[in-house]
Amino acid sequence: MSQVQIFDCEQGSPEWHACRLGIPTASEFSTVMAKGRDGGVSATRTTYMLKLVGEMLTGEVQEGYSNAHMERGKVMEAEARDLYAMLRDVEPQQVGFMRRGEMGASPDSLVGDTGLLEIKTKLPHLHIAALLAGKLPAEHKAQVQGQLLVSGREWCDFVSYWPALPPFIVREYRDEPYLSTLSAAIDKFNAEKADVLARVQSYIIPKEQAA
Repeated sequence: MSQVQIFDCEQGSPEWHACRLGIPTASEFSTVMAKGRDGGVSATRTTYMLKLVGEMLTGEVQEGYSNAHMERGKVMEAEARDLYAMLRDVEPQQVGFMRRGEMGASPDSLVGDTGLLEIKTKLPHLHIAALLAGKLPAEHKAQVQGQLLVSGREWCDFVSYWPALPPFIVREYRDEPYLSTLSAAIDKFNAEKADVLARVQSYIIPKEQAA
């Protein structure tokens, strides 16, 4: 497996977008693994692939979806990081982007030499549900394990946070069988993406021929 590259840039900045241009990232690994009805082709997976191909051909990043809750979450992330640092007596190191070959991830922080931090600011009812369940919400498994795959690190502390409620913190270790399945799914996705890219490029007439 190729070596991991760490890019020191602000998440959401033009430099950050340039680092992740055209490659699948951990926040969308669940999409990469998605199956359609009856095990067929997933429309969401196809759409994501076409967006990445579009980025590769145009050099332009596809704008991501955002809403008021997501924007509020970005502000509260710093609060959650500070609380986690106090509770665990650690100094999380913020990182821009990590890339390994044709996949990437943007963990919320590095922790020591072997850990990661992933923060989610969940609405109160969702946060309480996570507290009561006492385990990593299933919808975040692909992202958390994907960050471990990209980074090569051993564990990730998942934090669910909402002000005035007790934080929920759970440590997830590498799930090697799951990582093997995830890695194969990413390789398959990237191979299909390369095929789509080549097919589209065959329609593009070089400027010198068009003149």
